[in-house]
Amino acid sequence: MIDLRVEFAGLVLKNPIITASGTFGFGLEFAAFGDLKRLGGIVVKGLSLKPREGNPMPRVAETPCGMLNAIGIQNPGVEAFLRDKLPLLPWRETAIIANMYASSVPEFGELAQVLSVEEGVAALEVNVSCPNVSFGGAAFGQDPAQIRKVTEEVKKHAKGKPVIVKLSPNVTDIAACAQAAQDGGADAVSLINTLLGMAVDIRTRRPTLANVVGGLSGPAIKPVALRCVHQVCRKVLIPVIGIGGIVSAEDALEFILLGAAAVQVGTANFLRPDQSFRIIDDLPRAMIKARSDSLGELRGSLKLP
Repeated sequence: MIDLRVEFAGLVLKNPIITASGTFGFGLEFAAFGDLKRLGGIVVKGLSLKPREGNPMPRVAETPCGMLNAIGIQNPGVEAFLRDKLPLLPWRETAIIANMYASSVPEFGELAQVLSVEEGVAALEVNVSCPNVSFGGAAFGQDPAQIRKVTEEVKKHAKGKPVIVKLSPNVTDIAACAQAAQDGGADAVSLINTLLGMAVDIRTRRPTLANVVGGLSGPAIKPVALRCVHQVCRKVLIPVIGIGGIVSAEDALEFILLGAAAVQVGTANFLRPDQSFRIIDDLPRAMIKARSDSLGELRGSLKLP
């Protein structure tokens, strides 16, 4: 028997497979493809205080080994989520993690205060890749000082809920950003968010995305994600959740070998809407292949030259 349970940052998950924000809707959309109770966790679509329409179409484009998106955090707002979506999710059996979008430090605090009182919300994931309107429009995640401020503000209002900071790879030193999150009181970090990318249509001579640039995800970014997770695991003491190009159980175990406590599956859910469930099914076989019957023994056991 192989025990897939993981515990970190106050969360107890039946397995290390979590669905990534923006790739699994609010979870309910995928209920026809597998039992949501089987998932380790669900990170819901990014939530803002007020409803957002998102960016104009087209806002998704396929690329070699991946995809670009510029959705723009389209969502119905946090109150609608709490009223219409959360009660229908299996939050007693599967950790429901709320991904948070805001454009100022106080707004992050306000959003955390709304979410933290909900029994069905297991943890808060802070998206620091969004622009700070009071700081010249630069993304919070590009400045370690801003990451620390946002983390401190969310922790202040989290009422004991675990706070996970989702880091952007579009920085010079992602380990320094992780350190800033830890210094701000984060209970864990998740990485990586999408890489900035662009596609061009030679027939129209226009950018493929209406927003011109978007976030690149999928198998193409896995080597970058592995490098970032490796650097961060060596830098901070808090748990790390690995994200980026995971489409198989073997991919998931690569991140755990680096030291990740759990992983998030994203773009693979677009390739096959049942893929996260398939990865859970395949994990025991992949662990036998890795000659291990324990995630704890496997975690962080990478042999360096």
